[in-house]
Amino acid sequence: MILVAATTNTGKLRELYDLLALPGLTLGSLADFSAAAPVEETGDTFLANARLKAHAAARHTGLPALADDSGLEVDALGGLPGVRSARFAADAGAGRGDAANLRHLLARLAAVAAPARTARFRCALVVAQPDGREISAEGTCEGRIATAARGQRGFGYDPLFVADGLYRTFAELDAAEKARHSHRARAIATLRPQLARFLVA
Repeated sequence: MILVAATTNTGKLRELYDLLALPGLTLGSLADFSAAAPVEETGDTFLANARLKAHAAARHTGLPALADDSGLEVDALGGLPGVRSARFAADAGAGRGDAANLRHLLARLAAVAAPARTARFRCALVVAQPDGREISAEGTCEGRIATAARGQRGFGYDPLFVADGLYRTFAELDAAEKARHSHRARAIATLRPQLARFLVA
């Protein structure tokens, strides 16, 4: 079975491969194919954006494609950065990339006390066939935002996110520990039982 992950983010690709863990599955990346036009993420939900990316990748490659759209929702910020998680700092003219996003989030929360720093990671997954069929799943992980970045593992907002019941950030956890809690792991756990049948149908 071949499945193309609609991402060029190596951290996300590695995590998806480890979490899927399906015998006989080959997980490719869009980087393995000729360049396609970037998909404009115009959806107002993670699921809508995952759907846009999955169907575009399936059409471009002629293969089943998996798209993940995920991000951070911070209650004190009214749910921001939400679907703009990857562009949170850039939208504010505060730089680009993970480090800039972390700095910007900490600055926005500088006056917010610990009890009010509640947040969640949310993930939506869509697998699309070139003929337009799809399956989907979603997962969330509740937690809070730390007052400083900690840890060297993971990517994105992992150095600031502490899941409920834990005292270490996602970036301080090894892959197995993170998989027991993460939003992406929960979405994949929901998706996995139907995935093999969908890929060969």
